[in-house]
Amino acid sequence: MARPRIIAIVGSTASGKSALAVRMAQKFNGEIISADSRQIYTGLDIGTGKITHTEMHGIPHYCIDIVSPKKIFTVDEYRIAAEKIIADIYSRGTLPIIAGGTGFYIDAILYGASYPQIPPNWDLREKLEKQQTAVLFKTLAKLDPHRASTIDPNNRRRIIRSIEIIKAVGWMPSLIKKHRFDSLIIGIKTNPTVLRKKITKRLMGWLKEGLVEEVEKLHKNQKLPWRRFEELVLDYKYVALYLQGKMTREEMIARTDTEIWHYAKRQLTYFKKMENVHWVNSAHEAERLVKDFLN
Repeated sequence: MARPRIIAIVGSTASGKSALAVRMAQKFNGEIISADSRQIYTGLDIGTGKITHTEMHGIPHYCIDIVSPKKIFTVDEYRIAAEKIIADIYSRGTLPIIAGGTGFYIDAILYGASYPQIPPNWDLREKLEKQQTAVLFKTLAKLDPHRASTIDPNNRRRIIRSIEIIKAVGWMPSLIKKHRFDSLIIGIKTNPTVLRKKITKRLMGWLKEGLVEEVEKLHKNQKLPWRRFEELVLDYKYVALYLQGKMTREEMIARTDTEIWHYAKRQLTYFKKMENVHWVNSAHEAERLVKDFLN
C-alpha cells in the first residue's frame, strides 16, 4: 500500500516559509500545519513572526495558538496533535503541508521521532537548575558532543532534559527514521548577506509593532514569569531582561539581532543534514517540484 503524500517546507527564520506554504496550498489544494516550537503558544505573536489571518489568504492553518506559554509543550505532544490534524486533512481529500523551522517537529511528523519516555529526575534537575546555562552546555558537550552540536546553547530546558536522559540511559538515543509518508521536502535557499539584513529589518519592524509591549502584557496580564521568557529565548529573553532593567534598549536590540542570526545558522545546519531536501531559489521552482511529486 502506498504511503500517504505530504509536503514539508523548511528553512531558516525570515526565509519566507509561511508565504511559500500559502502559495503551494492555494495552487495544490492544501492545508498547512505549522512546525514552529513557539508559534504553538498563545500570546507569542509578534516575536514569533506568527502569520496573520490576512496573510493566510483563507488557507486553514493548524498547530498555532494551541497552548498557554506557561505550559511546557513536548515534541511528543506536538506529534500527537499534528497526527490528528493530518488525518483530518486527508479525510477531506486535501494535501497536508508542513511549514516551519523547528527541525525536531518536522522529524516528529515525518518519521515519528520522539524523546525517550524517561520520567523527570527532580533531584538532578534541582542541582542542574543552580548552574549557569553556559556551564550546563559544557557538561552536555562532554557527555555527548553530537547532541550538543544540534541544540541551542541558550535553551536551558532542552539542555537539562538531554543531560537527564543521558544520565538515565548512558547515552542520547539516536533518531531511527521510519519513513511514514511519501514526502517532498522543499528547502528555501538563502543568501547569508541578504538573510542577515532581513533579520535585522524584521526585528526593527517587530519593535515598532509593539514587541516590548507584548512581553510586558504577557508578564503583567497573564502572569508569565520572567524565567519563562528566558526559556523561550531569542527576542523574548532579551526583551524580558530589558524590562527588568538588566540591559539597555540598545543592548537588547543588539543581542536579539545576533541571537536570531545565530539561530538561523543553526536551523540551516540542521536542515542541510536532513535527508532528501530539495533546495529552491524561487516559488516557481517549488511549484515545479510539487507538480512533479503529485503527478
